[in-house]
Amino acid sequence: MTRYSRRTLLKGSAAFAGAAALGFPSIVSGQTDKIKIGHLTPLTGFLGALGAYAQLGMRMAEEEINAAGGIMGRQLEVMSEDSVNPATAATKSQRMLEQDGALVLMGEANSASALTIMQVATRNKRLFIQTGARSDALRGKNCNRYTFHTDIPNTVMVNTVGKALLRDNMVKDKKFFGLTADYIFGHDLLAAAKRFLAANQGNLIGDELIATDVTDFSPYLLKIRQAKPDVVCSNLAGNQVTTLIKQYAEFDLPYPIVGFNLNTADAWAAGEGNLAGIWPTVWYHTLEVPASQTFVANFTKKYGKPPENHAWIEYIAFKIIAQAMNETKSTDTDPLIAYFEKETQFDILKARKAYFRSWDHQLIQEAYTFSPKPKGHAKDKWDLIALGAAVPGTDEPMEVLNPTKEQNPCSL
Repeated sequence: MTRYSRRTLLKGSAAFAGAAALGFPSIVSGQTDKIKIGHLTPLTGFLGALGAYAQLGMRMAEEEINAAGGIMGRQLEVMSEDSVNPATAATKSQRMLEQDGALVLMGEANSASALTIMQVATRNKRLFIQTGARSDALRGKNCNRYTFHTDIPNTVMVNTVGKALLRDNMVKDKKFFGLTADYIFGHDLLAAAKRFLAANQGNLIGDELIATDVTDFSPYLLKIRQAKPDVVCSNLAGNQVTTLIKQYAEFDLPYPIVGFNLNTADAWAAGEGNLAGIWPTVWYHTLEVPASQTFVANFTKKYGKPPENHAWIEYIAFKIIAQAMNETKSTDTDPLIAYFEKETQFDILKARKAYFRSWDHQLIQEAYTFSPKPKGHAKDKWDLIALGAAVPGTDEPMEVLNPTKEQNPCSL
């Protein structure tokens, strides 16, 4: 082994420092280090199926970003874990920032867990791109400067389905009976539904709060039979919606069912012949937009199945953060916030581009309704749904479905 004296080593170090000062590349500059992002999503529990798709979309985006040269010439490294529950989500997000070197936090689908991650982001003054939790309160009374929301909020989902219900004369003077998830998301969704019904002369004659571990809906379906509503409304989340849909079909109740929340993975799981009614979605793989169809084709080739809406939203969220970092030439929090707050437009694989609203950090975008295809018309288990037209219409501003400043108490 070749040995060098301490004096020789010191001379070499000085020469290296001088070369770096003159602009020569430095292997210790850190600029070739990977850009680390901490990603959390539920992989277990009643939202686990959604989190599994979220990870697939995230990994696909990570690979494409890195194959295209990364971010500012640096590779992206995503650390992704099961958020489990709100307390665990908070602990993991703090560790990712403090010990694992994450520069940004992303992900989540559970509104209660998203809230705790938002609090961690605020304490650490780090950016959190919140991808899948829909509670209005996260963008409202709980909003903060460091969090941006890419999924549609509860009010948008209610107003999207509401437009279809009004079109079909299913609101005015009609009696509604609701089933609501008993946590922050469900309470928030019920509040949005009540506002819509009150504004359009609908009558909510009953509502049952449902714990997230309930699997037998028969006691609630018996209450619905006794109440004899005109319309049954689901304000549930995750695989509970699938369970409700299956059992509702088995009970063969004569009242039409609609819902203000249903992710397509849970709709697919219901199976042909069980799903009924009108439901909202933020995106669906049959959307006839060329960029969207390219994404679908690539995803299907890679994973052997079409992407669900959580795969899509993680994919576009990572493309958004990559664009922001490349254009600001920074991974620092303040320049990224400023970039988003100037309402920069992003291609999110829809007909109209999207932007973050500056005063509540909500991504403003199109939404859709969907309904089941007639029995026997589906080509496969992923072809059960017919997608409706985008709302709002092209002659309307995209913000019309979202809470107004008067309705939203957000103060950044």
